[in-house]
Amino acid sequence: MHRLSVYVVAVSILYGSAWSPAFARDNSLTVFAAASMKNALDDIDAAYSAKTGIKIFASYAASSALAKQIEQGAPADIFVSADIDWMDYAIGRKTINESTRINLLGNSIVLIAPKDSRIDHVTIGQGFDLAKLAGDSKIATGDVKAVPVGKYAKAALEKLGGWQAAAPKFAMAESVRAALTLVARGEAALGIVYATDARVEPGVKIVGTFPADSHPTIIYPVAATTTARAEAADYLAFLRSSVAKTILEKYGFTFLIRPTS
Repeated sequence: MHRLSVYVVAVSILYGSAWSPAFARDNSLTVFAAASMKNALDDIDAAYSAKTGIKIFASYAASSALAKQIEQGAPADIFVSADIDWMDYAIGRKTINESTRINLLGNSIVLIAPKDSRIDHVTIGQGFDLAKLAGDSKIATGDVKAVPVGKYAKAALEKLGGWQAAAPKFAMAESVRAALTLVARGEAALGIVYATDARVEPGVKIVGTFPADSHPTIIYPVAATTTARAEAADYLAFLRSSVAKTILEKYGFTFLIRPTS
């Protein structure tokens, strides 16, 4: 069989017999979104596809990784970052249409433990000794040099005076969901993740919440890329809608704007 024919057959198996290159190009958008958005955005995308017939292909990873992939030419229409810094980075690299940017969501960071852990109800404040609480065990979070949740975690611990002692105990994960999995599997005794992540993982429990003033405000900006298809504007409008707000708040996100519809 000709190589092109093999490709078409393989793609048809993957997407269904109705798929064709023209169909995919004309009826889809690609969204690059922070890993912490997965559950909520999957629901939003399903609702959007049902309403419009446009298929959404979502790629979830750390905001840092996604911003760099877009910079390297990855074909994304929408970027959803878990912090302002990586959206600013993408704008600085001229890969984002800055006029479409919206600071859409808020979140909080929490301390988690495996669901059967003896650790429970920790008060987090000035002088919080996370190193002592962890003992000989590991603490999981995102890479503090790049992944937004890790950056927030480090900032909070520095503000509270516990970073220097706790730093050697950290297991740095490639994304917040990877850190969440380490705790759920018991490979780390504690973790720092977003409250929204902890809510969707039955293998962990929240044992404490970091004060909002202990770290930079957690903001999720969204925007279209400079190579986005025209339909991206309608998708962004849907993210600002009351339908999206209801879904996002169900998962624990804070909606930072007034719904547009």
